[in-house]
Amino acid sequence: MTTTHEHHHHAPADLSPEEPPRISVSELLPDVYKAMIRLDIAARKGLDPVLVELVKIRASQLNQCAFCLDMHSKDALAAGESVERIVQLSAWRESRHFYTGKELAALALTEAVTVLTDGFVPDDVYAEAAEHFEQTELAQLIAAITVINAWNRFGVTGRLAPGHYTPGDFKH
Repeated sequence: MTTTHEHHHHAPADLSPEEPPRISVSELLPDVYKAMIRLDIAARKGLDPVLVELVKIRASQLNQCAFCLDMHSKDALAAGESVERIVQLSAWRESRHFYTGKELAALALTEAVTVLTDGFVPDDVYAEAAEHFEQTELAQLIAAITVINAWNRFGVTGRLAPGHYTPGDFKH
């Protein structure tokens, strides 16, 4: 059995060609990129790093940001997250027993904040998150969700290619 996901250099010839990036905002606007990194660090301060990765993966799934999915799945694995919990994230409501009540509340809030046009952030979703997170931590979570959505928008619009990230590439 051949595995196509481990070594990109020996990928079989039948794989589709990689799409070239459209634009790298981070390279063109280093000040914006540096400010985003600072914002990212400030937003996640005090939050459980694994929870942050779950939130980043779920938002990136919803936004179909391939670059961020690649990065945060790898970062979650490197942080000790299980393959099973990462795989089940796209169907977390059907696999609630894989996650804590706090994680479920964070995932529901992530979806509501990410898909704002889908009825805004419902009161019950916000109330559930407020039960599991004290106020400052809830503010951090909202900030972390907002930041990954910003990253996703850069990644999707720039068509940044997934597959090249190794955990530790970006020192935050």
